[in-house]
Amino acid sequence: MTGGALAGDGAGNGVRIVVAGDAKTGKSSLIVTAAAENFPTNVPPVLPPTRLPVDLYPERVPVTIIDTSSSPENRGRLVEDLTRADAVILTYACDRPDTLDRLSAHWLPELHRLEVKVPVVVVGCMLDKRGDQQPVSLEQVMSPIMQQFREIETCIECSALNHIQIPEVFYYAQKAVLHPTAPLFDQEQQVLKPRCVRALKRIFILCDHDRDGSLSDAELNEFQVKCFNAPLQASEIVGVKRVVQEKLREGVDDRGLTLSGFLFLHALFIEKGRLETTWTVLRKFGYNNEIRLRDDQLPPPIKRYPDQSVELTTEATEFLRKTFLTYDVDCDGALRSHEVEDLFSTAPENPWNEAPYVDAAEKTALEGLSLDGFLSLWALMTLLDPIRSVETLIYIGYGIDPSSAFRVTRRRRLDRKKQQTERNVYQCFVFGPKETGKSALLNAFIGRPEEYAPTIGNRYAVNVIYQPSGLKKTLVLREIHEEGVKELLAKKDALAACDVAVFVHDSSREPSWEKAMEMLVEVASQGEATGYEVPCLIVAAKDSLDPHLSVIQDSTRVSQDMGIEAPIPLSTKLGDFSNIFDRVVRAAEHPHLSIPETSAGKSRKQYHRLLNRSLMFISVGAAVAVVGLGVYRVYSARRNSSS
Repeated sequence: MTGGALAGDGAGNGVRIVVAGDAKTGKSSLIVTAAAENFPTNVPPVLPPTRLPVDLYPERVPVTIIDTSSSPENRGRLVEDLTRADAVILTYACDRPDTLDRLSAHWLPELHRLEVKVPVVVVGCMLDKRGDQQPVSLEQVMSPIMQQFREIETCIECSALNHIQIPEVFYYAQKAVLHPTAPLFDQEQQVLKPRCVRALKRIFILCDHDRDGSLSDAELNEFQVKCFNAPLQASEIVGVKRVVQEKLREGVDDRGLTLSGFLFLHALFIEKGRLETTWTVLRKFGYNNEIRLRDDQLPPPIKRYPDQSVELTTEATEFLRKTFLTYDVDCDGALRSHEVEDLFSTAPENPWNEAPYVDAAEKTALEGLSLDGFLSLWALMTLLDPIRSVETLIYIGYGIDPSSAFRVTRRRRLDRKKQQTERNVYQCFVFGPKETGKSALLNAFIGRPEEYAPTIGNRYAVNVIYQPSGLKKTLVLREIHEEGVKELLAKKDALAACDVAVFVHDSSREPSWEKAMEMLVEVASQGEATGYEVPCLIVAAKDSLDPHLSVIQDSTRVSQDMGIEAPIPLSTKLGDFSNIFDRVVRAAEHPHLSIPETSAGKSRKQYHRLLNRSLMFISVGAAVAVVGLGVYRVYSARRNSSS
């Protein structure tokens, strides 16, 4: 594998290199000498932006160098320049050790503070002033600093006066932008980084057309042409495989280059400083500098109203079914953790190892994911983060048009008007005060043991509900912790994504019901004010304890007054769920029913009803008057004609 560089993210507009450091460390002289190839005799305090000749380096990418001042009065400009940099060169004077100490004491921490996350090249200027009487090992001096600040790509010393290593300074800075080491290689461990390995594994699989686990000579040649626009000679292929086999026996088998051999080659290129080879391969397959697929490889942002959601299509679901069977190696009907990791081994990471997906679906006794649990998690990810869901589908092998993987549902507002819904995935918000059994409800939904722990932030549980008709729906429960209600309802479209709201209270405690009722009124009022009304259900939890009589009476009265179903008794300890989840789905399927009305909402409706009647009376009266006027005119005309 051979080849030249390919410009990275943002390099199409050139590379912007900012030079910073203490005063009198040679910043301006370094820039002028690089641009003019002559040492300047008179240099202004700060140079204007300087463009290097495009043909100075093989990549032919425009390089703009920004000079800076370290004086306090120019700090605002310095900060602005640093935050817009593609790479930063930090200078110190070779004859002044204090300026080198200032890099780790001030400049590098300052970049951290400003959140400037770009490659850094450390440059010792005025090498000619140090002289032979001050011998120093650059590696020995810089090694501790590079260990502490991983963003440092290279350290180099130069002399503008004697034209020593001046072009190299900006070559390394440009290379650090176009072909950065950090995303690919762990310098300390001397191994490819996990995300790089995952991307290269995906590329290997895409090029292994016959799926035999090795790249044949023909497949290797096709890969070479795709990435570098030049075929390999037969002798070159033999040479590549020989190099691999000498160092890694399992890197080549009788069918060709194996995955381990493919990864070994890239590690070898990087160790030899040929990062451009690996970057060319990655970019040819659509990766950016974070080793994720570029935006142009993904569907455009999905345009939708807040009350529309995104679901996987039949094509995507069928692909996932087949994928599940492929990775269920032991054929036990479930994916164990190692099988899930293998499935996502060609994605930048396993998305289900983090909130809100971790522990959100039902698992088998051996902690495996059943097919329903597997598809449920995909439904949840598509609901919450559709672009990431489609991106992940691509990583694991979804090879057709990405836009065929999802569909946007009809607006919930329209569903209410039509009194039916076509959704396959319903989202239910679970409200309630602390210690009422919200978490227990979610745990029961996914078959987890009941363990009380206060919920911090949002928690989700997702599962499949089988209906008597044979159809199945995916239900997502989202627990809203008590402190999060006000924050949620502060957003106008907070209820737009909600299909059903459930209000859980402890039926043995009056204050619990009062708090739940308060939340119900708040949600109902929000729905009336914004037009995002949602069906609501009241759940009387902890029914195994002695229910408080006034709570039963008051909750029943409130449900009647607001026009919703009577409270549903529930005891998670007795395992008595009274078909609660079926009733949630039924409420979602009839989006026009069980919508609570507040007294203010009823008053508004009555006012509009009276107003409409008044307008109707006025319009009828006006019509009668017009008719009467017409009759009078006819009568007058007849009298005039007869006389």
